Amino acid sequence: MPDAVESLGNLSKLGGAATASAAAPATPKIDKLGRSYGTGRRKEATARVWIKRGSGKITINGKDQTEYFARPVLRMMIRQPLELAKRETEFDVVCTVAGSGLSGQAGAIRHGIARALVAFEPGVRPVLKPGKFLTRDPRAVERKKYGKAKARRSFQFSKR
Repeated sequence: MPDAVESLGNLSKLGGAATASAAAPATPKIDKLGRSYGTGRRKEATARVWIKRGSGKITINGKDQTEYFARPVLRMMIRQPLELAKRETEFDVVCTVAGSGLSGQAGAIRHGIARALVAFEPGVRPVLKPGKFLTRDPRAVERKKYGKAKARRSFQFSKR
């Protein structure tokens, strides 16, 4: 091994392929219609998200976001990645989502928007990564156990 490194100080002198691949910028993944795609998941929900340059309109399953998500908290949740990247008025979002409830669907859309943003503009990845927008939330519903009413709830106790 002639290229063996004696200490960490000599690591920078090696150069070579390891540093060249780490420094290479990622290329955007944009289709011929000018869209980028991202899949988001949360609980049992799966969201397919497409973003393209536009005015900031968000459409979910053919409906406007205010019509689909009546609760403002859920609308705020799906806008978080766009606001953090300071792109809330630059992209139109079109998504289809299925499974779970409204809260899980909002989390899936947020995950999908973040992934699509990174596909469109790889430069926003360092902004979104610390906020954990690119990480799938692994929490799921706990299974029901036998001898229990639900996952942990016991049946009502009666002395007689």
